[in-house]
Amino acid sequence: MTDYTTIDFSPIIDASADEVVTETYVRDVALPSGGTLALITLDNGRDYTRPNTLGPRTLQGLERVLDELTARAAAGEIKAVAVTGKQFIFAAGADLSKVSTLATRENALLMGQYGHRVLGKFGTLGVPSFAFVNGLALGGAVEIALNCTYRTVDSSAAAIAFPEVFLGIIPGWGGATLLPNLIGIENALKVIVSNPLQNNRMLKPAQALELGIFDEMFGAASFLERSIAWADGVVAGTTKVERPNEPGKIERMTKWPIAIKIARDTVKSRLGTAAKAPYAALDLLAAAKDNDVAAGFEREDDALAELISGDQFAASIYAFDLVQKRAKRPAGTPDKELAKKVQKVGIIGAGLMASQFALLFARKLRVPVVITDLDQGRVDKGVSYIHGEIDKMLAKGRLSGDDANQVKALVTGTTDKSQFADCDWVIEAVFEELSVKQQVFAEIEPIIAPDAILATNTSSLSVEQIGANLAHPERLVGFHFFNPVAVMPLVEVVNSPATGEAALSTAMVIAKKLGKSAIITADRPGFVVNRLLAKVMGEAARALDEGTPLPVVEQSLAPIGLPMGPFELIDLVGWKVAAHVQDTMVNAFPERFYASPNMHAIAELDEPLVKNKIGKVEDLSKSAKKALTFGKTPVSPEEILRRVEDELANEIKIMLDEGVVHAAEDIDLGLILGAGWPFQAGGATPYLDRVGASERAFGGAFHDPRIAAKS
Repeated sequence: MTDYTTIDFSPIIDASADEVVTETYVRDVALPSGGTLALITLDNGRDYTRPNTLGPRTLQGLERVLDELTARAAAGEIKAVAVTGKQFIFAAGADLSKVSTLATRENALLMGQYGHRVLGKFGTLGVPSFAFVNGLALGGAVEIALNCTYRTVDSSAAAIAFPEVFLGIIPGWGGATLLPNLIGIENALKVIVSNPLQNNRMLKPAQALELGIFDEMFGAASFLERSIAWADGVVAGTTKVERPNEPGKIERMTKWPIAIKIARDTVKSRLGTAAKAPYAALDLLAAAKDNDVAAGFEREDDALAELISGDQFAASIYAFDLVQKRAKRPAGTPDKELAKKVQKVGIIGAGLMASQFALLFARKLRVPVVITDLDQGRVDKGVSYIHGEIDKMLAKGRLSGDDANQVKALVTGTTDKSQFADCDWVIEAVFEELSVKQQVFAEIEPIIAPDAILATNTSSLSVEQIGANLAHPERLVGFHFFNPVAVMPLVEVVNSPATGEAALSTAMVIAKKLGKSAIITADRPGFVVNRLLAKVMGEAARALDEGTPLPVVEQSLAPIGLPMGPFELIDLVGWKVAAHVQDTMVNAFPERFYASPNMHAIAELDEPLVKNKIGKVEDLSKSAKKALTFGKTPVSPEEILRRVEDELANEIKIMLDEGVVHAAEDIDLGLILGAGWPFQAGGATPYLDRVGASERAFGGAFHDPRIAAKS
């Protein structure tokens, strides 16, 4: 087994001179029953917007303090040690900026080993150790708690989570070994694998308590005082700690391997096999059945070193930075002072998309929202749908009773367009037909104020053409949501040649208030996401038309790690919508996009696909096979993948040359947030560079240096 005490960690410490160090402060607290508790507080000296993080120099300082406390415990000076964080923050885990800059295999191994050496000392102090988790705790912060003997949590803590698998790595400072042996394998699989793969879902404190991660939960007002009093009871022997979720022999022998197999099959069916981190985590959790901590820590070291030094971690950190930083400061955003204050919203249409808009605007902006349609029956149906969705949120606890009543009261419907006169923002959600959109804006423009903003939700039509007949085309901006509106985080804000700064600024401010991430795109067919998805769908349709069996086509893009195959994606989008987008792109760029006659034929069928029980596409239905026409020159999955890669690389290069967006980063951000492009791919452009598609397509690369593992 690895002897952590003999390892020289100076290479990673010396390379971290610019680390924002989280200092380790200690004060003695008198216990009510007598004796002293040494209370550690982790604090990087910044406010809550810059959470505590755990880099090499932070670990160095923490180790120094833990060694001192071990000596004090041996001398009988203290009865217990506890660790807590600064206000609102326990810690946000390992310092990812340090991890990514030190990402050679040698440094990655040292990072894992150093974390194990230092955090492991919470279990060898000679006295009980307590983690008083007073706020946000992610990754390595939760591992601090797991290495302690006992744990309490503040009921108001923002989140508890292991996000590592989401970021292309694994919990490598004890989490993958200690957690399953504390809360059982099924619970650990949820926390370490399932939650990260569900858009990095986090735990609320009460959920973490129920799972057994914590022994007690106390309210924020007296959290520290009550935690100390509880710790005193534990040390004095008057408080008994029970852990009903700890696995016993029967679970280890029977339930453990079954749970791992089910989890592995589920990950494979939902994600394929491209992503490495989920499978590495599953391997570690499977091996943790032996409850051998030393062996488990060594396994974590090896897995962490392998993943951190690989391409997928580099791509994941790139993607993470896009979502955390670039998405919050979108390129090309005008001064927010130019934005019009929106105090009432008008929505043209009362169908499903329009109703989703109304619910979102009312919930997030808390301003009056009025919807309209051709007749009162459609309007009433839309309002009824919105009220029903609010009732569902109330039942699930996502809205309070007062909030539900307020949001309902904010939404009204009418066929009288004069009620739009005082709207500051009017968005259409009508049929994707140029003349229809032009008509509804022609009707509404004379009614609203001259400085009110108009927005179109078109997915591929020219915003400039939609506004061609407006008296004030500068007030029109594209505002393209993705479906389902409440879930998908992206809005494409389309800046047409006629769009004014006030309209663009208002759109960006509104997107942020709605809780969406926005990218600004030029007014070009398909904008960003649909233009590139049309490439993927077109090449899939081409291969099918040539005679390639659908299962072969559906699995051909698995190496990219996309969340679904091309035909599952088309089915989700809707065959008629997909055919319309394809036609739009072919009309715009006939030499570069493929229009499949089979696409339109499938759109007329009720059930064109055969799916398994979790919705994955298995084949064409019998009726589809009869209705379609196929060639006799099937292609291999490798050829389909290469075609898609090369076509994407070529199209993205053209888009960048055209100035559709400011940079390749915006393309990737759009695909990650609007199409579920996987983090471990880094969006599209890092992946296309790594597989050589950029070089094949235009003799260059999107990124220099490439976003890949450090050599």
